[in-house]
Amino acid sequence: MDPRLAAVAAVLPPASFSTDPAALAPHLTDWRGQKTGHADALARPSGTEEVEALVRAAAAHGVAIVPQGGNTGLVGGSVPEPLPAAQGEGRADRPVILLSTVRMNRILNLDGEGLSLVAGAGTILADVHEAAAAHGLSFPLSLGAKGSATLGGLCSTNAGGTQVLRHGTMRSLVLGLEAVLPDGSRLDQLRPLRKDSTGYDVKQLLIGAEGTLGVITAVALRLVPAPRSRAVAWAAVPDLASALALLARLRRLAGERIDSFELVPADGLALVLRHIPGTRAPLNAGHPWHCLIELADAEADAPLAALLESALAGAAGDGLVADATIASSSAQAEALWRLRETLPEAERLDGPCLKNDVAVSVADVPAFDAAAQDAIARAFPGARPLVFGHLGDGNLHWNLRPPEGADRRDWLAAEGDAARALLHDMVMAFKGTISAEHGLGTLKAREYGRLGDPGKLAAMRAIKAALDPLGLMNPGKIFT
Repeated sequence: MDPRLAAVAAVLPPASFSTDPAALAPHLTDWRGQKTGHADALARPSGTEEVEALVRAAAAHGVAIVPQGGNTGLVGGSVPEPLPAAQGEGRADRPVILLSTVRMNRILNLDGEGLSLVAGAGTILADVHEAAAAHGLSFPLSLGAKGSATLGGLCSTNAGGTQVLRHGTMRSLVLGLEAVLPDGSRLDQLRPLRKDSTGYDVKQLLIGAEGTLGVITAVALRLVPAPRSRAVAWAAVPDLASALALLARLRRLAGERIDSFELVPADGLALVLRHIPGTRAPLNAGHPWHCLIELADAEADAPLAALLESALAGAAGDGLVADATIASSSAQAEALWRLRETLPEAERLDGPCLKNDVAVSVADVPAFDAAAQDAIARAFPGARPLVFGHLGDGNLHWNLRPPEGADRRDWLAAEGDAARALLHDMVMAFKGTISAEHGLGTLKAREYGRLGDPGKLAAMRAIKAALDPLGLMNPGKIFT
């Protein structure tokens, strides 16, 4: 074993450190199966004290650390960099430890009166949902990977999901945070305070930093009363302008009770029906676009279904809605949500594609999509856009499948970078963002260097240099 790795291993219990390739292997490839990296050892600390000891020893001996939660990211942020071809056994560069938070998975406290929950960074999102529900509460962030995504990773990417329209991203839902900084010192801001005006809010630097400024070890989350009434509908619309008009109508009628407003295209629904067993089309005829709508209220007798029915009927009368159905039971509601939540999995099963996570202002969504569709069609004939996502907050997963019949991997290798650059140029022309909720990782680092605000980039580099002068925390991510 490299003596530098041995020095780090010496400060941890044997159960928390391994160089076994078989133990490392599941952590080295991303969820999409498109990137595989290299690490020399796997650390699985059981708590913050072990993380402190590990990071302190790593800093002293020049060992890099790649933090990883559930490894459900889509931009390569939690996967180590590949081993360069020129290197091999006995290479002279610094060793890399993959630090998995999976053992730090306990819910430490739930305060029903204060509407907060404190849990370790390795806690799975679905377990947080279950714990909150047992107390009549809810943690209002959900996404398709809720069965494996962890709190540390969700914080590190400032994850969004399907309820941002009402409750905001992860950044809005974190009350407190504990982390180990690159020198091994502890940032102790775990108290679930609603107000704190004592200077810089340092914990917010860790949210969205993708592990480049330290290792998040525990999080205090904001909870809300669990909805006691809900209404879920699936509505077919002729175009994106009609979808936005429907959203505006619902906002006037339902206000803050709109929990989600999701967009699914005909091609996306077809992929789900083809690849996900047990799914069925909610409407009879084919339609170009579909909206999945959920209203929720803490009042048990809120007339949400009647409100939704009235809104959809009025929208249909104005030509905004071609057809719609409202779930009459929780099982039907979950079946509708399954069509949206399994779309990324259906897309993965269908084959490689160019994934993008962009956002523009909500009002600009129809114009942006039309401009992007036109630009891509002219530059890459036959390429097939698949656009879905969170219409209510302007976040679109504007993905691109290679032309029908093309070798997908060959096409992506030849055209992928240029197609992504063109799309990102369109996003910036609409004053949007090239990453709404997935982060930058390695996939978008170069593009952000090309398109990002120079002032923000300079500030980010200064913060990185101040907190991690040796560049040991998740090297190669965010920055080119």
